Amino acid sequence: MIYEEDALLLPFKPIIDCRHEDVIKTRRFLAKGHNSSLFKSANNYLYYGLHRQSDGSWIFREWAPNATRIYLIGDFNNFKRTDQYALTPVGEGTWEIHLPEDAIHNHDLYKLFIEWPGGGGERIPSYCRRAVQDDNTKIFCAQVWENEKPYKWRYKRPGKVEHPLIYECHIGMSGEEEKISTFNEFRSNVLPYIKELGYNVIQIMALQEHPYYGSFGYQVANFYALSSRFGTPDDFKLLVDEAHRLGITVIMDLVHSHSVSNVNEGLSHFDGRDDIYFHTGSQGYHPAWNSRCFNYGKSETQMFLLSNIKFWMEEYRIDGFRFDGVTSMIYWDHGLGRIFMGYEPYFDMQVDNDALIYLTLANILIHEIHHDALTIAEDVSGMPGMAAPFECGGIGFDFRMAMGIADNWIKWIKELRDENWSMGEIWYQLTNKRKDEKTISYAECHDQAMVGDKTLIFRLMDKEMYTSMNLESKSFIIDRGMALHKMIRLATLATSGGGYLTFMGNEFGHPEWIDFPREGNNWSYKYARRQWDLMRADYLRYRPLMLFDADMIKLIEENDILSSEAELLTQDEQKKVLVFRRGDYIFAFNFNPSQSFTGYGFSAPDGNWKVIMDSDEKRYNGYQRLSLGEEHNSIAIRSSNGNQNYRNTLYLYLPSRVCVVLKKIK
Repeated sequence: MIYEEDALLLPFKPIIDCRHEDVIKTRRFLAKGHNSSLFKSANNYLYYGLHRQSDGSWIFREWAPNATRIYLIGDFNNFKRTDQYALTPVGEGTWEIHLPEDAIHNHDLYKLFIEWPGGGGERIPSYCRRAVQDDNTKIFCAQVWENEKPYKWRYKRPGKVEHPLIYECHIGMSGEEEKISTFNEFRSNVLPYIKELGYNVIQIMALQEHPYYGSFGYQVANFYALSSRFGTPDDFKLLVDEAHRLGITVIMDLVHSHSVSNVNEGLSHFDGRDDIYFHTGSQGYHPAWNSRCFNYGKSETQMFLLSNIKFWMEEYRIDGFRFDGVTSMIYWDHGLGRIFMGYEPYFDMQVDNDALIYLTLANILIHEIHHDALTIAEDVSGMPGMAAPFECGGIGFDFRMAMGIADNWIKWIKELRDENWSMGEIWYQLTNKRKDEKTISYAECHDQAMVGDKTLIFRLMDKEMYTSMNLESKSFIIDRGMALHKMIRLATLATSGGGYLTFMGNEFGHPEWIDFPREGNNWSYKYARRQWDLMRADYLRYRPLMLFDADMIKLIEENDILSSEAELLTQDEQKKVLVFRRGDYIFAFNFNPSQSFTGYGFSAPDGNWKVIMDSDEKRYNGYQRLSLGEEHNSIAIRSSNGNQNYRNTLYLYLPSRVCVVLKKIK
């Protein structure tokens, strides 16, 4: 159990054990008659919603326990309430209707009209699989979507990804044109590029239908509906299939942390009550996000969400999930304004035990469906056991996001002069993680690219980017930014606790923020796209950054470097040098802003070491002060600089603001 690995958890053993038992009991309750198999029981999507039966007729079911009458309304009856399309209650809050084959047609728009004590209103069915928006009225409706020929999958899922190298992407803003890009355009134009870069996982944002495009997909209304903005279900299946052909694992940003408060599009006040899937009263509303908070203790909510997971994995062959907003889920105060010091905050009365149970069940289900699935938790609080196996008392995620790393890079760039950067602090923050959990490191993700914030490249270069990114320009600011952009990325990747992530376009230093169409920018798509042409231009400095990123990723993946633990060799505060090794590879960083060092010696393992990559190469827009392929023999002299476990010293030339990678060849 996790408290056997970490003695500081021993005082909380009763809580951890009790939570573990609660998961077992809840799993047994939800999987009635299925021998505790969530896979066999999480099938709500097969029962509820609109389905074509074997004889061609239709059946529709909805769960609305507070309803007094429900009508199916749509193109087939001019959106009028008629007895022919009235649903019948069949018990326990479920309503259903059987209709002949010609009563509903493919691509018909439809909704429900639900009546309840004291009122009524139009609602989109909770299990609808496709919702579309009218271009003129902006109103969303469910849409009948049935293919005569079901999609035939051609390629198998990739195998287990031990070390995810994740390319975070958003379909709609993945094109160059000022518009919403599509699944097909992404498949044709971006997927091959991702493969070329060497990333083995794509994490796709905003797949669940959301009324407001500018929410980045985090204000979900229709949990079972693939966002129609980007194309059809078959278009997306073709994208997933092609990714699998390329050996790329596909995970999606899953939003089970909250739901839109919109009543016309979402689940809020679905049948007139505010607590159908949510907490009642103020606890049912998120104070910062203006959204609804799920009640993870209700079996109906648990099955709605668990079935949602199975739906995405079965219908679209999703290989896993990055769970959004986990911190908000697991604390009653959503972790807002809290400082997590010591272990007490992880086990006090602010913890929503129901949410932890749900997340554990979700991980159990996901790995029942696909043993090699990939699950990642976005938790800023550092909850112990989040990425530990359920059998050990953990929540069961495969990885957790190392969210503090990006914040620290921003802090150091923003608050400190380069000469005041601490090598010890950098090493500590890059490697500070629990030994029993694996993490995904990143220098920046989509959060840092949003309007109101700044990407790393913009923090480093600011307005100079607009005038001096051509290769002929001479600019100290640009040179510094280029050098640190490369060093920060390699340091973050090479020290990671198992995986790495970047956001689409940041690998080449995309110059501008993300700003979705809104009233404040006159509904412009100018900043809701990616300027790939900058990366392709051989006269600009963006391409060298892309080439460095691609070589960095391939170096790490092809040599399985992340399978070895990171070991510190030296952290030189005076000279601003950081050196560490992973297995047969040494990574040396000279963060000194002005000084290069000839014959810099540090403690190292005995052997012959060969330079296999350095950020100063000409192809990376460097000054080529090092020689690729040059070999260095460690000398049998104990160094006073660095790790005293080694009796040998390695001497290197370390130019200013350069990182170098060496491989042991003897």
